[in-house]
Amino acid sequence: MKICRQAYEQIDNKSETEIAFFGGSFTAIPQKYMTELLECVQQFIGENGFKGIRISTRPDCIDENTLDILKKLHVTSIELGAQSMSDEVLFHNERGHSADDVRNASALIKEYGFELGLQMMIGLYKSTPELDRYTADEIIKLSPKAVRIYPVVILEGTELSRKFISGEYVPMNFDDAVMLSAEILIKFNQHEINVIKLGLHASETVGAQMIGGFYHPAFRELCEGALFRKKIDEKIKKTGSYTVYVPEKSLSKAVGQKKSNLVYFKNKGINLKIKPSEKLRDFDINVAEEV
Repeated sequence: MKICRQAYEQIDNKSETEIAFFGGSFTAIPQKYMTELLECVQQFIGENGFKGIRISTRPDCIDENTLDILKKLHVTSIELGAQSMSDEVLFHNERGHSADDVRNASALIKEYGFELGLQMMIGLYKSTPELDRYTADEIIKLSPKAVRIYPVVILEGTELSRKFISGEYVPMNFDDAVMLSAEILIKFNQHEINVIKLGLHASETVGAQMIGGFYHPAFRELCEGALFRKKIDEKIKKTGSYTVYVPEKSLSKAVGQKKSNLVYFKNKGINLKIKPSEKLRDFDINVAEEV
């Protein structure tokens, strides 16, 4: 209540803002407790208040009765932790649900008029880049409004950490994970699906307990920088000096963290100037050779 009251006083565009219950499977908690939590924030929703409520939950914890309650209590968006659309990967990671559970829950959520969000993970145990691409393609078929892409982070004391320490689970190379995540980001972008998060949130827990995986506090920026580097690499076939035009809002991404892309091309005998263009959008680029 205190957090909601503070937010209510500080946020101006309330009509575009949702109260979020995240950090667990919201509809898997006892129904009475779930209802009490939702009822507590009703005073902050409606005319002159917030748009509604956003929750995250498991695909196998959605049914008509639950959705009736959520609808009545002004839930507007539901995110499902799909993680993978491969039943084999879900089984080996002991997720406890199937890919069809994701499909069925997604259809029901959209039928009830909620905004659908889906979450997927890159690099799970027993997964492959091909299966991760398959997951992205299957998620696209479900037409969510938004997605979150979480590359795997291995935390100390988990079953995954035991498999990692024993050598049973070998994560892909970090740079490969960055490029795969960037590729999947583009897939969603091309289908006008908003990627609202790419990479795990920074936290003390991650910093203290991580023993492997694909964590970086600016993971999305790494992916977008790698994507621009790849696109420029494909355009420039010989050494020399070039000016590369990129979308205005993407200038720092194209330059790369700590100017890493400029350094990369300089090491290849290519001098780059990267300039903004108001005419370009998303990840489009134009390359002009200097003479």
